[in-house]
Amino acid sequence: MADNYTLSGSNSTDGTELPHVEPTLGTPAVDVRGLNQTAGVFTFDPAFTATCSCESDITFIDGANGQLLYRGYPIDQLAANASHLEVSYLLINGELPSRTQMDQFRESITHHTMLNTSLMNFFDSFHYDAHPMAMMTGIVGSLAAFYHDTTDIHDPEHRETFAHRMIAKIPTIAAAAYKHSVGQPIMSPRNNLGYTSNLLRMMFAVPAEDYEVDPVASKALEVLFMLHADHEQNASTSTVRMAGSTGANPYAALSTGIAALWGPAHGGANEAVLNMLNEIGDASNVPEYIEKAKDKNDPFKLMGFGHRVYKNFDPRALVIRDYCHQVLDHYNNQGNERLFDLARELERVALEDDYFVERALYPNVDFYSGIIYAALGIPTNMFTPMFAIARTVGWSAHWMEMMNDPGTRIARPRQVYTGYTQRDYVPTDKR
Repeated sequence: MADNYTLSGSNSTDGTELPHVEPTLGTPAVDVRGLNQTAGVFTFDPAFTATCSCESDITFIDGANGQLLYRGYPIDQLAANASHLEVSYLLINGELPSRTQMDQFRESITHHTMLNTSLMNFFDSFHYDAHPMAMMTGIVGSLAAFYHDTTDIHDPEHRETFAHRMIAKIPTIAAAAYKHSVGQPIMSPRNNLGYTSNLLRMMFAVPAEDYEVDPVASKALEVLFMLHADHEQNASTSTVRMAGSTGANPYAALSTGIAALWGPAHGGANEAVLNMLNEIGDASNVPEYIEKAKDKNDPFKLMGFGHRVYKNFDPRALVIRDYCHQVLDHYNNQGNERLFDLARELERVALEDDYFVERALYPNVDFYSGIIYAALGIPTNMFTPMFAIARTVGWSAHWMEMMNDPGTRIARPRQVYTGYTQRDYVPTDKR
């Protein structure tokens, strides 16, 4: 706590003092928890864009300066030097692991990748054209029916096992959902493969042939998963926290995060990028569509440019841009030249055109991730499931942090009621 903030105005005649909550980094907050009792008012903040819902020491974002820190470590350093599982350990436990701790963590994740056979049969209950996110929401929510050894939210060992189990199983679930959607046999995980290599094999291997994982593809996914592992109190993370605040089992809480991520305004942005590129069609059409994007009266919008939080640049985009170019160069002779040439030209124009530079409409992480997924042969309906795999780490870390906080209470936002005042019931024959 720091200096108090004095509330004055038409709704406060006594100069109500509100204490500050001071962060280690970033903007201080005003503690309004007692405001209704002292001043007789609530705060009004639609979409909670100016409201801090919790204290957290997991992730810090400085949108003005383009900074993203996981437990204090800059995202560019982690992406350049760490692995996805190392970042997962960091987010879950708060510190980077020793070699022994990393070996133990990797072994735990590796041996939790299998799904119960009855759970695998659950996929057959979905319609053949069910969206993979619909299947993932249902499957994750059902895990509490199979793994009772992790549903005691007050037991630290249960919480840790839950986090390991979810990080391990979510690629298996996503890959199985994809296989079901294309009518192919579900592939089991392999304990001799790394995290992203295992995912690629489960998605693209078939029993009739051997499958060799492309290290370029595996590395690109590794970096993308690190970049998407957490992003502070976004819509899906806040949803997980809100559901978890009720005391619901962690699998139920996490399934709400998947459902929230499914929304096109949240997890579907990179899919929208591919749809936009397909609409533009060819690099020669870029000037025409750039002008359309500048025209306020034209409904066309550039997808994958700018960011709600980052006002100058997206630090994740700076990291993934080089990997995107490596992937495009690597796969440039496999039938995607038109798409890749178009993406490169659109990127070039956006980085050089004064209109976009002045408005900080730079290519963001969704622009590059969508192109990478397309280059790897991942269909657009699997883009959001890939996001869910990465973000499972952050969801789990935030749920564990909340469960470990003795001050956690059930979330209960208030409202400004704008309906009818009280009125009396009128019998049907007199209306």
